[in-house]
Amino acid sequence: MSSDSEFAFELRVCQWAEREWVPARDDAAVLVARQLGTRYRRWDTLVLECDPDALAQRGAFGPGAFDSDQLHVLRHAPADWTYYRDALPDPGYPWRYVRESIHELADRDAVDTRKRGNRIEIRRKRAYPDWVRRVVAIENKPDLTASAARDLAGQLQRDVALGLADEVWVATEATGERVEPILLADFPPEAGVLTVDTDAGTAESAWEPRSLDADGYGTRITERPADDYSAARFEYVDPAWKAEKRRAIAERAYERGWRSYADTMRPDCRHFELRADVTGVVPYCGAKERTPTQGECRGGCGSFEPEPPAWRSKGWPIEGGPGAATKRLLARRRRERRPGTE
Repeated sequence: MSSDSEFAFELRVCQWAEREWVPARDDAAVLVARQLGTRYRRWDTLVLECDPDALAQRGAFGPGAFDSDQLHVLRHAPADWTYYRDALPDPGYPWRYVRESIHELADRDAVDTRKRGNRIEIRRKRAYPDWVRRVVAIENKPDLTASAARDLAGQLQRDVALGLADEVWVATEATGERVEPILLADFPPEAGVLTVDTDAGTAESAWEPRSLDADGYGTRITERPADDYSAARFEYVDPAWKAEKRRAIAERAYERGWRSYADTMRPDCRHFELRADVTGVVPYCGAKERTPTQGECRGGCGSFEPEPPAWRSKGWPIEGGPGAATKRLLARRRRERRPGTE
C-alpha cells in the first residue's frame, strides 16, 4: 500500500530514522526533525548525529532554540565578567543587535549580565557545547515521476555543491521491482538512495552516499540554465558561514523535532486522532479515513467539527479534551529525545 500523501510518507521516514538510523560512530545519539533548512533550501527530514554527553549539556539551556545572533553571544561568552564588546568577536552587523541578543539570553537565564557605569558586562553561566557531529539531509519523494525526478536532480546538485550537510539522501517508496525506478534517475552520484516499505516501517539503502566536505568551502548555485550550453551562475560560501547555518539549523531541530506537526493541525477536531501500527503513531482523520496533510487539517476544512464541550470535562487522561491530550503526548515524546530537558 502506498502512502496517503508525501506528508504521511515523511512521517514514516522520520519514524524509521529515529528507530533504525545507524550513525557513523556507535556512541552517537540520533535526533530527527523535519521541514528545516535555510532561506535557500528546506529539507524534508534531518537526522542529527550528536555527541551524547554534549547533547545532555545542551539540555541545560532549555528546550527552546537559539537563533544565529544568540549563538554568537553564547559561544563566545567569557567565564569572567567582561565588557561585551571586548568579549565577543565583531559580529559583522550593528552592535545594537548584539545587545538585544544579550538581553534575550539573560531573560532565558542563559548568560549573566550586569552594568558597570554605562557598560554592559556579560559572563557565561555554562559553556555552550559543540553537540552536533554530523547533519544528514533526506529528501522524500514517495512517488518519483519523471518530472519530479528532473526537479529533484537539480535540488540534489545544489545540496552536493553547497555541502551544508554531511550526507544527502533521497527516500522513495519501494516498488518491489528488480531494479527500483529511482536508481535510473539522473541524480548526482554523491546522493544516497533509500527505498522505504511504509507497511513494514523498514527502509533499505539502494545507493550509498558519499560524505560531503561540510567543514570546507561550498558552492551555492544561484541560477541553472535551461539548456546544455549556457553557464550556471554560482557563488562561493566560506566554512564559517556554513558552520553558523549548521548550528542554527540544529537548534531549530532540537526545539521542534519531527512531532511538531500537531502545532499546525487541528487536533481539537472531533475527527482527529492518533493511530498506532507496526511502524509507529501517525495522525488520522476519521472523516477522510486516512492521514490528512497539514494543508487539509485546518479550521477551514469542510469536515472540521470542534470537540464537543463534554469531551473537555472528562478529566484525566484527556483533561482539556483529546486534542490537548494529543499535544501533550507529542510534546512529551519530543522531550524524551532531548537528554537533559525536563
